[in-house]
Amino acid sequence: MNPGQGGPGTSRPWRSVVALCVLAGIFILAFAMLSAPAGAAARTAPLGLQNPPGTLADTPDITAPVEIDGYVLFSVRAGTAEQARKRAQATVSRIVALAEDPDIMVETLRVFDLRDQTNVLAGKSLVMSVFDLDTRAEGSTRMAIAGARKDRIARAIQDYRRERTRTVVLEKSWYAGGASLAVIVVLVVVAWLFRRLNGLLERRYKARMKDVQIQSFHFLEAEDLWSAMRGAIGTVHGLAVLALLIGYLHYVLGLFPWTRPVGLHFLRLILGPLETIGAATLAALPNLIFILILVLIVRYALKMTRLFFSAVALGRVKLAGFDREWALPTYKIIRLFAIAIAVVVAYPYIPGSDSAAFKGVSIFLGLVLSLGSTSIIGNLIAGYTMTYRRAFRIGDRIKVKDTVGDVIEMRLLETHLRSLRNEEIVVPNTVILNNEVVNYSTLAKDQGLILHTAIGIGYEVPWRQVEAMLLQAAERTEGLLRQPPPFILKSNLGEFCVQYELNVYADDPASMPRLYSQLHENVLDVFNEQGVQIMTPAYQSDPRNPKIAPPEKRAAAPDPAGKMRQVREVTSSSG
Repeated sequence: MNPGQGGPGTSRPWRSVVALCVLAGIFILAFAMLSAPAGAAARTAPLGLQNPPGTLADTPDITAPVEIDGYVLFSVRAGTAEQARKRAQATVSRIVALAEDPDIMVETLRVFDLRDQTNVLAGKSLVMSVFDLDTRAEGSTRMAIAGARKDRIARAIQDYRRERTRTVVLEKSWYAGGASLAVIVVLVVVAWLFRRLNGLLERRYKARMKDVQIQSFHFLEAEDLWSAMRGAIGTVHGLAVLALLIGYLHYVLGLFPWTRPVGLHFLRLILGPLETIGAATLAALPNLIFILILVLIVRYALKMTRLFFSAVALGRVKLAGFDREWALPTYKIIRLFAIAIAVVVAYPYIPGSDSAAFKGVSIFLGLVLSLGSTSIIGNLIAGYTMTYRRAFRIGDRIKVKDTVGDVIEMRLLETHLRSLRNEEIVVPNTVILNNEVVNYSTLAKDQGLILHTAIGIGYEVPWRQVEAMLLQAAERTEGLLRQPPPFILKSNLGEFCVQYELNVYADDPASMPRLYSQLHENVLDVFNEQGVQIMTPAYQSDPRNPKIAPPEKRAAAPDPAGKMRQVREVTSSSG
C-alpha cells in the first residue's frame, strides 16, 4: 500500500470533512448577507413608570441574566425564578426595542430616582428599574448601580446597531470565508500528514514487529500490534479534526450577532456532558481502579489458564488420567466460573449499582434468562456431560435412536452428524444424553467390529454344509478381517428351518453398508451354486422346484421389458 493512499475500503475521509466545512461556510455567509435586522421584540409604553408587582424588599436572592447578542450585561433579582426570568425578559425586550429604533440616541438615557426604586429611562420610556434588593446583593447604592447599568445598556445599544450595519456584516463575512478556507487547508494538510505518517510507520516498523511470546506461547500477534498502532493514529487524527471543527464553529458563529449566542455557548454545549461525565468518573475513580485491576487479574489469569489447557490439548503437557479432549471444555468451565465470581465481586463497585434503575434492569435480565434459557442451559450441561462421558469423538460413527452418522462437530448445544446419505443432521445434546448411544468406531480399530446377518435354512440341509457355505461367502467378501476368523451361530431351531447367524469382523465402520451388501451378494451366489434354498423370511410348504436361481440365469443381464414378468409368472405357476 502506498503511503499516500488509504487502505482498502477507505475513500479519503477528509473529502467529506472538507465538503462539510464548505457547506457550513456558505450557509453562514448567506445567512449573514441576507438576514435583515429583526423587528422590535417589544415596544415599551411611552410615559408612565412600570415596576414589577409585589414587594421585593424581603424576597430571596434569585437572579436571571440580561443577555444581548450572547453577552450578559448584568443580572436582575426577584423572589422566584419565574419572576426573575420575566423581569430579565422584559428588560431585554426594552433594550432591543431601543436599539432597533434609530431615532433614539443613547445620550438620552438617564437615571431617575424615586422613593423605593431607581429607574433607567430613555426619554420618558422605562428601560429598567433598580430596587433595594439589588443594592443589598451587590453592596452599593441604587444610584450607583443604576448609573453603571445605564452605561452598559448604552454600550450594548451601540454595539447592537454597529454589528448590524452592512459594512460590518460584509467584513465579518469575509472573516468567516477566510476561516472556512483556512480550515479546509488545515484539514487537507492534516490528512496528508497522517497518511505520510502511516506510510512511514508501515515502511519502517511493520516488518520489524514480531509476536509477543514467552517461549512457545504467543500473547500478541504482530498483526494485532500493527492494528493497535494504526487505530491509535486514527484516533489522534479524529480528535485533531474534531478539535479543529469545534474551534472553527465557535469562531465563525461568534462573528455574527444572530449566531453569537450559539457560538459563545458552543463549547459549553459540547464540553458540558463531558464535564459531567468527567466529574462522575473522578467521583467513581477508586471503584473504577478496583474494577480495572480485577479485570486485568482475571484476564491474564484466564489467558495463562487457556495457554496451559491449549498445551494439554496439543499433547505438550500430559496429565495422568486426563484426556486431551477434555482440555478445552475444562477451560471453558473454569472461565465461566471465574467470570461469574469476578462479576459478583465487582458488582458493588460498579457506578450506579445501588440505584433502583440498575437493580430493576438486573432483575429483568435475570428473569428473562431464567425463563427463556431453560433448554439452552440443559443443552449446555448435556454438552459438557458428554465430553467427560467419552461417549464418542470427532469422526466416530454413532447411532442415536434411529439416526446413524459420523460425528463431524461437537458443540455445547448440539452435535452435528453426517448421515450415510451425506446429510448433515443436528442433534440436541439433551437428546443424546437421554438416549443410548451406539458407537461403532470405539473398538473397531483394536478389536474389530462384528457385522452379522441371519438366514433360515431347512432341516434337510446338514448344518456343517450350511456353515461351510457361509464361511465361503465370507471369504469371497473383500474388506473383511481374516483374523479373528468368521464364526457361525445357530440362533434358533424354528418350526420349519434353522436360523444361522454369520458373524464377520471389519475395522472400518464407514464401509459397513458396502460390506453388508457384498456379503449378502456372496451368500446368495454360494447358496444358488450349491442348490440350497433360503427359507427366510417365511415358509409354508415345500415347493415343487427349489427357490434358487438356475445356473444359466445367475450372470444374466437385465431382460427387456416384459420378459422378466413372464418368467416370474411361469415360476409362480410351477410352484
